[in-house]
Amino acid sequence: MIAEAGGTPQPIQYRMRFAAIETSTEWCSIALWDAGESIALEERAGVRHGELALPMLEALFARAGYGMQALDAIVFGAGPGAFTGLRVACGLAQGLAFARGLPVLGVSTLEAVAEESGASRVLVALDARMQEVYCAALEKQDGVWREAVAAACLPPEAVEVPPGEGWLGAGSGFAAYGERMAAGLRASLLRIAPEIRPGATAIARLAAPRLAAGEGVDAGLAMPLYIRDKVALTSIEQAGLRAQPRVQ
Repeated sequence: MIAEAGGTPQPIQYRMRFAAIETSTEWCSIALWDAGESIALEERAGVRHGELALPMLEALFARAGYGMQALDAIVFGAGPGAFTGLRVACGLAQGLAFARGLPVLGVSTLEAVAEESGASRVLVALDARMQEVYCAALEKQDGVWREAVAAACLPPEAVEVPPGEGWLGAGSGFAAYGERMAAGLRASLLRIAPEIRPGATAIARLAAPRLAAGEGVDAGLAMPLYIRDKVALTSIEQAGLRAQPRVQ
């Protein structure tokens, strides 16, 4: 089922048109940003991101009443996230931008989760599979997200809350590995919101001021942010996990 999302007006310096593509999770999320307002479509894609993304973008163009020729840039969720999804987003952004000479900008999916949360201090943990999470601690200062703890790929037990109060725990890592995260970590968080995920609307909001500042790059220079190069457990590692006692 497809859900629609809207946006709010932004300062005049961000008034441009661009498409945003976010496919780092099981959701396929596409948005159009136009003069500070956004429209978006989202669908639970599983592994069908490559099949769904372009038709969804075309559907948004039909709603908006303009096409690719009206865009000033293409932005995408750069990661970290699912390897295949990141390649879909980056490849589609590059393909659309190459033909028209448009700049491309990648945006951190961890930052997008923080932006979606509505909080100002966010400990993000996304399920990285293979018994690990992609995590970072982000604080919003003067409207800009800053890393209190740099992005990393860690075992759930190694995730820590930075000093200070009012940290929100957000992201799928808390749903997948919450029982393995330290009890002290959970107690130190204001609350936990495992349902928050990166979306194209958040990607667009984050990208607008950066594009206005000239941070877009040539399409050929756009790259996903993997953090971890390994894509699967070895058979020995899988056997080791199966041998571990289950947490009740």
